[in-house]
Amino acid sequence: MTKYIYAKSFYFGDEVKGPGYLAITDEGQFGAYSSEEPSDVTELLSYPDFAIAPGLVDTHIHGFKGVDVMDNDPEALKVMSDALPSCGVTSYLPTTLTASRELLNDVCQTIGEHATEFPGAKIRGIFLEGPFFSEAYKGAQNPKYMGDPKTDILDEWQEKAAGWVKKIAIAPEREGAVDFIKHAKANDIYVALAHTEATYDQCKAACDAGANIFVHTYNGMRGLHHREPGVVGAALTIKEAFDELICDGHHVHPVSAQVVMDCHGRDKTMLITDCMRAGGLGNCMSSIGEFEVIVKDGTARLKEGGSLAGSVLQLIQGVQNVVKWGIATPAEALKMASLVPAESVGIDDVCGKLDLGYPADFIVLDDNLDLQATYLDGKEYYKK
Repeated sequence: MTKYIYAKSFYFGDEVKGPGYLAITDEGQFGAYSSEEPSDVTELLSYPDFAIAPGLVDTHIHGFKGVDVMDNDPEALKVMSDALPSCGVTSYLPTTLTASRELLNDVCQTIGEHATEFPGAKIRGIFLEGPFFSEAYKGAQNPKYMGDPKTDILDEWQEKAAGWVKKIAIAPEREGAVDFIKHAKANDIYVALAHTEATYDQCKAACDAGANIFVHTYNGMRGLHHREPGVVGAALTIKEAFDELICDGHHVHPVSAQVVMDCHGRDKTMLITDCMRAGGLGNCMSSIGEFEVIVKDGTARLKEGGSLAGSVLQLIQGVQNVVKWGIATPAEALKMASLVPAESVGIDDVCGKLDLGYPADFIVLDDNLDLQATYLDGKEYYKK
């Protein structure tokens, strides 16, 4: 028995094919693509007026629908996994905040023990955003828990997580950063640079040691100056690294986002949400970590001080925005929200593609890139 998807177009990375047929095996994986109707069709998912794209991959997301990773509750992860397909997301990295070593121990253990239990979007690892940051660019992170990176602490988190820690963000100017990065890389943990006042040279040294991601480029980092390129200058010019962007129209001006894409390249630029617990709830009072947050008109800001406190962006909206702003084609935008983030943390062997043998996690889109349906392992999970 062979199931096929028929659609007007299919987004295979840089190439758009269609109309055509894409097989789904009994194991819930993608089979072969054909432009001609196959002879062994037993079930047809027919989308003659729509496009098929890989499920989106959010490698930086704190919460959604009223829950947060830092709740340290399996039920919160269950809610996130269940709700994220409504945003087109089929794989994600639950993202922590700067907190005490003990709380992060507990959160890592909770995720590690329950990561494979929930239906919906698939947990692909843990992103530890902090706590080894600079107080000067703390953003919505709590400075009282910040300090220099310690390999033994990272090892403890990874042990508690049963190996699920995939990515950690640090400020590269902190003492011991280079040795920490080398240790993390040797243990298959990707290192990102964030909440930092580092110089260009400090960022370059960190990338030479193995760091490969700039977190929410422009936000929470030393800016570009003609005599000191800073973190932004490093993000624009260190071609081996990946650059995150929050394209909600509030964190980064469309022109600034285009500068990153044009200068750094769309194959190394990835769309993320940095979404906090109020995502999907509209205007409300909320919280991030130990801080109160006001969510209004599409932004989340600290009640005290007014700093941006993550976002309430849904990843499919980020895709739509960069196309609407005229700074990316639909194929580029979808790739920046699927394959590129997957590549940045080495999970592109299990998500981000429609290719043969990959899990059949995909989304159905109309001509405006509005989400119509999300499938996981070849089965419909969300329908508009």
